[in-house]
Amino acid sequence: LKQVCNHPAHYLGDGSPVLRRGRHRSGKLGLVEDIVESVLAEGEKVLLFTQFREFGELVAPYLAERFATTVPFLHGGVTKSKRDDMVARFQGDDGPPIMLLSLKAGGTGLNLTAANHVVHLDRWWNPAVENQATDRAFRIGQQRNVQVRKLVCVGTVEERIDEMLTGKQELADLAIGVGENWITEL
Repeated sequence: LKQVCNHPAHYLGDGSPVLRRGRHRSGKLGLVEDIVESVLAEGEKVLLFTQFREFGELVAPYLAERFATTVPFLHGGVTKSKRDDMVARFQGDDGPPIMLLSLKAGGTGLNLTAANHVVHLDRWWNPAVENQATDRAFRIGQQRNVQVRKLVCVGTVEERIDEMLTGKQELADLAIGVGENWITEL
């Protein structure tokens, strides 16, 4: 169900095109395109996270063609040397403005402060994994405000996941307050 929310071609796995008769088959990918277009118009960089390697392999070539730029895709199958090269190129002033990462591969040990936009293409069950991925842009050395977007298809399992994650966060906030005063209140 989560794959259907991303794109019909992702769910079908049939190699069908991203667009049909010049129109998007996925509202989510259409929104991603709009977001990336506005980010690039401002001369800024964006990180796109997905939990599905297959979806990344569908999205990366589409965005590369659409925006006439390289879109590196960092996933678990990328060697350490290629990973380091991707990160170094992205961090450079003349590096690609878009980087796509699988949620797990992009969740640890990366410093991607060249980006000040983060888009989660699909929600993960564990908010800590999403937050860890988002933190790639929130590192020491980040000089700009970072905008984070989490895309959700309304009326689908993604909306239920989003509600569940919001509930978990509210419960955590009730159990553990901000600062150190909550300890004395126990």
